[in-house]
Amino acid sequence: MNHAAPDDAASRRTAAEREFVQAVEESIRDFLNRQRLTILDVSYEALPLVDAIEALCLGGKRMRALLAFWGWQAAGGAADSPEIVKAGAAIELFQSAALIHDDIIDHSDTRRGRPALHKAFESMHRDEHWELDPAQFGTMSGIIAGDMCLSFSEAKFAAVEVQPDAARHARRIFDLMRTEVMAGQYLDGLSEVVGIEDPDDALHRASTVIRFKSAKYSCEHPLTIGAALAGADQELLQRLREFGLPLGEAFQLRDDVLGVYGEPEVTGKPAGDDLREGKRTILIALAERGAEPEDVAFLETHLGDPTMDESTVNRLRDIIRASGALDEAESIISTTERQVSAALRRLNADDRITEALRSMASRALHRSS
Repeated sequence: MNHAAPDDAASRRTAAEREFVQAVEESIRDFLNRQRLTILDVSYEALPLVDAIEALCLGGKRMRALLAFWGWQAAGGAADSPEIVKAGAAIELFQSAALIHDDIIDHSDTRRGRPALHKAFESMHRDEHWELDPAQFGTMSGIIAGDMCLSFSEAKFAAVEVQPDAARHARRIFDLMRTEVMAGQYLDGLSEVVGIEDPDDALHRASTVIRFKSAKYSCEHPLTIGAALAGADQELLQRLREFGLPLGEAFQLRDDVLGVYGEPEVTGKPAGDDLREGKRTILIALAERGAEPEDVAFLETHLGDPTMDESTVNRLRDIIRASGALDEAESIISTTERQVSAALRRLNADDRITEALRSMASRALHRSS
């Protein structure tokens, strides 16, 4: 039992997280530098692919890697092990690959306040005055960069050296995570084209997308990958799932709220970007269930319009708020947060790990970006 003063314990935890994040950053940078040497054997003209991946990969909150870090320690892994650093880097590379492809699919122009990767290649085309269509070149380059980043993630994870049984177990979770995200991404796109559904069916579809496109790979799977690598038994893995899955679902619901009501200077994306992209989120499903028919008609007319002006964005925000959907979403997040806290108590882990996970949950659910 840790009897250190709370402030001292929190300071040590923060320092441990900072050191781990720095190690993950260095691991990604070193790995990408080695990939540059490989690509130089092909052609120096392909180097911008790695440069663009690095620009996206480096920086950020590293929530997924940190969850793997604490899952690893919950199962008895040493905090200073290089193997969990490799795993954290692999998970973050997978995250970057998903973001690259997601921005292409959603026609997003920005990511974290900078041009999305495919838009950066589009700008390169224009700057160089090349032939044919800049947008097509940007999309092509983005797809290839996303595929390359996905293969980098696989290579990095394959380099993790732990006990064979633990490696096999973690590999199964890692592979499951990738398959679920891709299926969830397809379902997300499908939800945008099927048209108006029964409100309950739409809510069920949006909940499925949240769970498999985001929640599991954002929280549950990183936690259990880290724990599995350290040799966790099935009981511990199940307790971690009971904490990680609801946390991931509430995390994504918070993201959906920010996608409509977030401030651009904080989120790094234009105001109401999810509305222009036509995302069929839980927030939209709740709004269509509670709004007046004429407001539903207005929402359906404008949702997914990439040219939507600010006044229309504000009108849609007002419709969603008046329908009760925003309050209901916040209520779901609050209820889920209580479930997360209860699951954390059942985890019965060391105080240091419990407090670390509690702090991460709070940051995930009460963030503004």
